[in-house]
Amino acid sequence: MTAVGIGVALGALPALAEPVTYRLDPDHSFIHFEVLHFGTSTLRGRFGPAQGVVVIDREQHSGEVSLQLRSASLDTGVPVLDKRLCAADMFACDSEPQIYFVARRFEFNGDAVRRIHGELTLRGTSRGLTLQARRFGCHTQPEGGAQVCGGDFDGAVLRSDFGMSFGLPFVSDTVRLRVQVEGVRQ
Repeated sequence: MTAVGIGVALGALPALAEPVTYRLDPDHSFIHFEVLHFGTSTLRGRFGPAQGVVVIDREQHSGEVSLQLRSASLDTGVPVLDKRLCAADMFACDSEPQIYFVARRFEFNGDAVRRIHGELTLRGTSRGLTLQARRFGCHTQPEGGAQVCGGDFDGAVLRSDFGMSFGLPFVSDTVRLRVQVEGVRQ
């Protein structure tokens, strides 16, 4: 889910002569999810913080993302629901403790990353995931002067693709992902 990633997939900076690496900031990098519950309301939660790196080469219009999350970091704000979602027929938090997103295909609009195409691995199953940039920006940290870039990215997965069919059709198969990430230039 993650998204995953992800992508501190940086857009608003001038072209650079070589790839630049950003490490995800754990205070600002989370994967949020939304799923329609019994056709009445939207169940929301998040995973995180996300850990990983993003490498961007604006001159070559290329990049890479490597992101991971702990499945047990799942938080809906309702402890009994979190426990149910961590069960073996859902996120299998005990037997499948890691969620991964890896991407090596970026689409740019000028110097800005527009989409990230990658692979989400959840419960030992990998499926393609495209993340669409909703917004992106960069700034210099007031303390220390480090360059920080981040944004919001959207994607969607079918939970049944990862073996999570509990509650269908009452709980939607489609899960919307909202990825919030910030990375610090290394």
